[in-house]
Amino acid sequence: MADAPVFYIANFDIHDADKYRAYEEGFFPMLKKHGGSFITYDDASETIEGSSPRTGRIVLFQFPNEAAAKAWYEDPEYQELSKHRRAGTHLHFLTRIHGMLPRK
Repeated sequence: MADAPVFYIANFDIHDADKYRAYEEGFFPMLKKHGGSFITYDDASETIEGSSPRTGRIVLFQFPNEAAAKAWYEDPEYQELSKHRRAGTHLHFLTRIHGMLPRK
C-alpha cells in the first residue's frame, strides 16, 4: 500500500470567508509542494443514501502515496497555514482514504 494513491476528503462550513480565503491562497502551493493534486469541491453535494448528511463544502484532493500525504499534513508550514482554515470554518471531518494499486 505504500505506493498506492491517498485521497483526502474534507467537509466543512465556511463562517468567515476572508480567513478561509487566506487559507485557500496558501493551500494550492502547499498541495503542489508535496506532489498533491486537487480533484474537486462542491458546495451543494447530494447525499443519496445514509442517515447523516453533511452540509457545507466537500473537498477532494489526492497525493501519490501515503508518505506524501502525511508529509503534507505534518509540514509545519501547512500547520501554520491551517490556522486560517480553523479560524474561518467549522470542520466536520478531514478523512484520509487509501487508494488501490492498479490491478494487473
